[in-house]
Amino acid sequence: MIKDLGGRVATVWETLRPVTKEMLVGEMRSEPASARTSRPHYDAHADWELSSLLSALDELSASNDVKNDASKLSEMSQLAAVCVRMLETQSASAEIFIQLATRAVRNNDFVQLDQLSDRLAERYSASEIAEVIRQTTSPQIRAIAHETLAMLPVSALEPLLSDSLYGDIAIGAMSQKAYEFDSDEALAALERMRFDPFDNEGADN
Repeated sequence: MIKDLGGRVATVWETLRPVTKEMLVGEMRSEPASARTSRPHYDAHADWELSSLLSALDELSASNDVKNDASKLSEMSQLAAVCVRMLETQSASAEIFIQLATRAVRNNDFVQLDQLSDRLAERYSASEIAEVIRQTTSPQIRAIAHETLAMLPVSALEPLLSDSLYGDIAIGAMSQKAYEFDSDEALAALERMRFDPFDNEGADN
């Protein structure tokens, strides 16, 4: 099937490690975990490989040749869905979240976007959520990440307050907790760091 798709998809497939191909084949066969002799280890390299394959599939599916070939488009959609499912359930990378969320926004897939929002809260660290905010150019995705970050415990946000990359983002989330959610704990954390969200000079004093 992969060879029939040709182009960049076939090229990316050939670069995948055997363990990643094994994971993909198992997912495409919908094998229950109990029926598999072993479950391949998912790692950061698998993140990158699946992300590259998904990008290639999306790129090819946009071509007129594929759009006019219902059989090939169906095969590609199935493989893309497997990549999305694996990335959604296994990854905790800001770049991967942005890729999946951008795809959902583009396709007006609000069910998928809701699922991704839930995963963001369940799986991602505070720093990775802040990285989503820092990297994305999408207002919808940034809003989801801001909302998720503001719902994290103060203990998860506090280490980011003095971070050179995420400090301003963390201050915004902590300020929301303090002043919109009436969190005394968040207010105390801001005061400990001598950050005043309404006084830009507070961080320099």
